[in-house]
Amino acid sequence: MGSLFRSEEMTLCQLFLQSEAAYACVSELGELGLVQFRDLNPDVNAFQRKFVNEVRRCDEMERKLRFLEKEIKKDGIPMLDTGDNPEAPVPREMIDLEATFEKLENEMKEVNGNTEALKRNYLELTELKHILRKTQTFFEEAEIHHVQAMHDPSLTEENFGLLGEESHRSGQALRLGFVAGVIVREKIPAFERMLWRVCRGNVFLRQAEIESPLEDPVTGDQVNKSVFIIFFQGEQLKSRVKKICEGFRATLYPCPETPAERREMAIGVMTRIEDLNTVLGQTQDHRHRVLVAAARNIKIWFIKVRKIKAIYYTLNMLNLDVTQKCLIAECWCPVQDLDRIQQALRGGTERSGSSVPSILNRMKTKEIPPTYNRNNKLTQGFQNIIDAYGISTYQEVNPAPWAIISFPFLFAVMFGDFGHGFIMFLIALFLVTREKQLQAQKINNEIFDMFFGGRYIILLMGIFSMYTGLIYNDIFSKSFKLFDSSWAPHDPLTSEPYTADTLRGSTSLQLDPNVSYPKGGPYPFGLDPVWSLASNKITALNSLKMKISVIFGVSQMFLGVALSIVNHRFFNRKINIYCDFIPQVIFLSAIFGYLIIEIIIKWIVFSFRNVGEAPNLLIGLIQMFLFQSDKKNLWYTGQTSLQTFLVVLAAICIPWMWLIKPFYLRHQHRHGQFKHQPLSVNSGDIIGQDYQGEGEIDVAVEEEFDFGELFTHQSIHTIEYCLGCISHTASYLRLWALSLAHAQLSEVLWTMVMRIALQMDGIVGAFVLAGVFAFWACATVIVLILMEGLSAFLHTLRLHWVEFNSKFYEGQGYKFHPFSFEDLSEYSIED
Repeated sequence: MGSLFRSEEMTLCQLFLQSEAAYACVSELGELGLVQFRDLNPDVNAFQRKFVNEVRRCDEMERKLRFLEKEIKKDGIPMLDTGDNPEAPVPREMIDLEATFEKLENEMKEVNGNTEALKRNYLELTELKHILRKTQTFFEEAEIHHVQAMHDPSLTEENFGLLGEESHRSGQALRLGFVAGVIVREKIPAFERMLWRVCRGNVFLRQAEIESPLEDPVTGDQVNKSVFIIFFQGEQLKSRVKKICEGFRATLYPCPETPAERREMAIGVMTRIEDLNTVLGQTQDHRHRVLVAAARNIKIWFIKVRKIKAIYYTLNMLNLDVTQKCLIAECWCPVQDLDRIQQALRGGTERSGSSVPSILNRMKTKEIPPTYNRNNKLTQGFQNIIDAYGISTYQEVNPAPWAIISFPFLFAVMFGDFGHGFIMFLIALFLVTREKQLQAQKINNEIFDMFFGGRYIILLMGIFSMYTGLIYNDIFSKSFKLFDSSWAPHDPLTSEPYTADTLRGSTSLQLDPNVSYPKGGPYPFGLDPVWSLASNKITALNSLKMKISVIFGVSQMFLGVALSIVNHRFFNRKINIYCDFIPQVIFLSAIFGYLIIEIIIKWIVFSFRNVGEAPNLLIGLIQMFLFQSDKKNLWYTGQTSLQTFLVVLAAICIPWMWLIKPFYLRHQHRHGQFKHQPLSVNSGDIIGQDYQGEGEIDVAVEEEFDFGELFTHQSIHTIEYCLGCISHTASYLRLWALSLAHAQLSEVLWTMVMRIALQMDGIVGAFVLAGVFAFWACATVIVLILMEGLSAFLHTLRLHWVEFNSKFYEGQGYKFHPFSFEDLSEYSIED
């Protein structure tokens, strides 16, 4: 399994890079992605580092690219993404990129400014055009009203309207003033109320809606507006009206009084609008051509700029020697890849034209190296699950390879249904077969990314669920008949075999092993389909699934304890083998190992003929701890003596784990035999071997011996393990509980939905069946696959994190983060 079983051996290296070759060497290392640089200037402010100006220039270039990207998206122009990965540009190319981006930004700003000015003029002319049209209608209506008023004897001087061209008061002719403009449609009611209150009803307002919305030149939004004209008398009212218009951000336009002048102005406005349309079209074409040309290269430009920024960001972590001609770097790297790293350094030196080669030296250090596990597409998802619990301590056993099998299998035990597993398998198969196309689309959705990242986990969970579904003989809560049933049930009253007529329509069939006999041995594979007709199906399956859950759980805990000795031997923790591993195995075997053996022997020894004589294992386990015996549960010679011995042996293991190691280490310390050893966080011990890779890395930690602290840690560890063996075994019963819940939910959904529709006949039944099937299918996918699947996934996660990993896994390391151009997101900036 390579580094998947145990993390890669790492070494700390020192690099000496010539100043003229440093950029090219770091670029080559970024393409390789196998070096994690250490910051050698932790106390230096980011603004005081050597290459801070270059980083700022990159930030500025990225800002300009984001501006161009925003404009491209605004016009809906597709950005070409060929998936190319260009090399990092040389430093002199940075000047050309800056000039190109500066030119494009200035050109776009100029075009945008001109476009905005043209659109503003176009908006003003359009509004003026509507004003001239609407006010012409207003004045024509006013003329008609005035003529009617002159010939209507019922109208007196007191109720003669303001709209008349003249008012005969005191025999003098009086002319009315007016203003015309445009206002946002939503403001009309408030605008009208304000005019009435401030002018005390001495103005007359007419307004008409503009049919088509107008474009805002700044935001580009479509705005609904209305034309208005206000008639008033006197300069004082005119001043008030204009202030109100200004407060409501209404735009006022000059409007001639005579029809001839209005007609002449309208002709001139239409001519100017046509000219503006031509200029706007040409401006938009030029803008589109510029953006289309930029869209072809903008993805590549982003990659180049971010690579340059990443390189200078890394160079800022390096130290300058006293001569200012050499940069010194320290980095973690895998020992296995040292040759590839040296080759990359040689390539960078040659590319820069430097005559002095770069030097790589391995260093000794007491620091713990980072954890690096090589993964592929299949194993990466399982490694992420383990890393979410905790990064492996350097070179301890990695739980990921075991999880590749145990994780989907335990999930399938809880999710066992062939139909549901097949749907899950098809979804995952689609994601796996189309992974390249889906990756190229770069779908920015968090939920989709989560499912896509775990596509191989879902694929295996679907396959294993199909297998356990066959074992349970369960497909959408229904059984299928692969072979003839092995049961020939008998009537418990008459002891006569049931016939087909007897079974027809039966709703309470009981499969009692005492009165029901197999006719051809056990069913060849999985569960006999006749159990689907039995009313005691749950009772029979509960016993089976409960015992299987205990067997699987204790077996996985045994594996976890067994893996702990691999760690103890690798780190040379001999005292942990004698004082932790051996008593742990004995304690677990004496109680739960014995229980598993009893379960298996009971299945072998007792058959349907003597099932009534079978002992109750749960009661027997309780009596075992109480040192009691019951004749009904004594089923082999010497059972009481053996059980007493096992309980006493398990009890001896408790002080063995608790006391021997602390007092032994205190004895060593008093007699001067104690040496500094690395601290094991999991068990609180300070015994082990120096983590060393070819004598280069010495991560031993000088620890002052503290008997009280060590005794406390060992006490907690002992109590946690002994109680954990009991609670963790009980925790594995969730395999049985969730399996039962999933099967019952599926059966209830079928009984309450599909069965009702299937009982209906005729055309009506066909239409009802179609609708009911759609509901049943949606409920199956949403409730039984998504929600139940998520529940089973989380419970499986808990079993691996708590019940399995706690037996051997410390998870106190830190992840290896190499400098790599594959992930440049951390070097991007936001607007």
